[in-house]
Amino acid sequence: MVNPKSTTSTTPTPVQDSPVRAGRREWTALGVLMLPLLLVSMDVSVLYFATPAISADLRPTGTQQLWIFDIYGFVLAGLLMTMGSLGDRVGSRRLLLAGAAAFGAASVLAAYADSATTLIAARAVLGVGGATLMPSTMALLRTMFTDPAERAKAIGLWSGVMTSGIALGSVMSGVLVEHFWWGSVFLVNLPAMLLLLVLGPFLLPESRNPSPGRFDWISVPLSLAAVLPVIYGLKEIPSEGWHVRYVMSVTVGLLFAALFVHRQRTAASPLVPPALLRNRGFTPAVVLTLVSAFGMLGSAIFTTQYLQSVLGKSPLSAALWSLVPSVLIGVAGPVTAALVARGVDRGRVVAAGFAVSAAGYGLLALTGTGSLWLLLAAAGVLACGAVMVLSQLTDLAMGSAPAERAGTASSLLETATEFGGALGMAVLGSVGAAVYRHRMPSGAPAEARETLGGALVTAARLPGRSGEALLASAREAFTSGMHAAALFGAGVLALAAIGAALTLRGRDAKQP
Repeated sequence: MVNPKSTTSTTPTPVQDSPVRAGRREWTALGVLMLPLLLVSMDVSVLYFATPAISADLRPTGTQQLWIFDIYGFVLAGLLMTMGSLGDRVGSRRLLLAGAAAFGAASVLAAYADSATTLIAARAVLGVGGATLMPSTMALLRTMFTDPAERAKAIGLWSGVMTSGIALGSVMSGVLVEHFWWGSVFLVNLPAMLLLLVLGPFLLPESRNPSPGRFDWISVPLSLAAVLPVIYGLKEIPSEGWHVRYVMSVTVGLLFAALFVHRQRTAASPLVPPALLRNRGFTPAVVLTLVSAFGMLGSAIFTTQYLQSVLGKSPLSAALWSLVPSVLIGVAGPVTAALVARGVDRGRVVAAGFAVSAAGYGLLALTGTGSLWLLLAAAGVLACGAVMVLSQLTDLAMGSAPAERAGTASSLLETATEFGGALGMAVLGSVGAAVYRHRMPSGAPAEARETLGGALVTAARLPGRSGEALLASAREAFTSGMHAAALFGAGVLALAAIGAALTLRGRDAKQP
């Protein structure tokens, strides 16, 4: 077995099971991997402030504008499992470099797009590149850091970068659009991707499954048909409600998910080996990752609206304020890794992380209509607990999975995160919307009774005190809905804390 530190050849080698201390090369490689990871996570939100400029320049239709936003996340979520399995077959480094090249080329295409159709196509290719980059980076961490303590530290940093990237993307887009043209939000990807393409072949080891079997092409469309309709339906429900087409979309996706599972159980070389899911450490980690994403992303639908529509912050000001909780996020991962390294039981650490996130929701339930700092504290505590949970669950899952299945394992974790986030926004958003409609005065205009945004538009058209009264009622109703959703979320996370304490007790990251 070849030590990944001692060679830069492209010969695929499985990761050593015996711990080997990482050197300067591995930590340098980690820094190189963090840049594309940060950019992939930023691309989820990088168009927030570029939309007006894009609309003025390309004049997209309403449907095209939605696809400009959504196509990246849909393609990324739909291809994660496929790319994770492909990486195990062709090599994680090879797939990472190919994805970086595609991501860079698509960034140039998006930056200089002369039509909405071209921009949509470029964003789709960016999603393909993102789907290769995310599982590949985690699989390479599994390869480079074989010492459990060092791997936990590296994954803690990885989790912090992923969590911070989404918030940073919106701020960067605002700054760039203010000083340059809208295409600059895509060109910032190029230096990081170029650095990865230049240094990756020298710093990153290659590893893949030495006996992967034939690639199951039938599972690819099945996985897409399972993931995309569910993600689409769950993303639309918070804003549009439980309409038949969205419920049907989720239902169709679940039916294809059942077919996908059947295919994995019967195929000779499945995309997702059932043996991986039977691993006693891996499956609880995936399920709890979904629940953590439910809590973390489910709160975002309220905090962003609160900053802009309740406190009246401008979009850029709201984005800048939303960076304040990131101070806690940057500390949570390394501190959690240090606790586990000192012998604190992993189950207790994860349970404590869920409890911290639940406490964050508790603070959110106490936030009034003018409580900026309490809101930021709630968001910081909630995200801090989420990083505690996600860093340890990722380490547990990647350490429990066989080295030759690292790409597949990582892709399943990322897919669980996508599902959990979409489910959190759908469920908590629906709870908040129901309370909002219930608390709004029955005599208020129909548009104002539906959403806070509708109330803002309606209030602007009303004279004097009538508009002010409607706006005050809407803000109070929205805050009440946020309180109800926060209490619901706190309950879910409290149950998850109990589940983590029971299922992860004494669980380490070693293969059974």
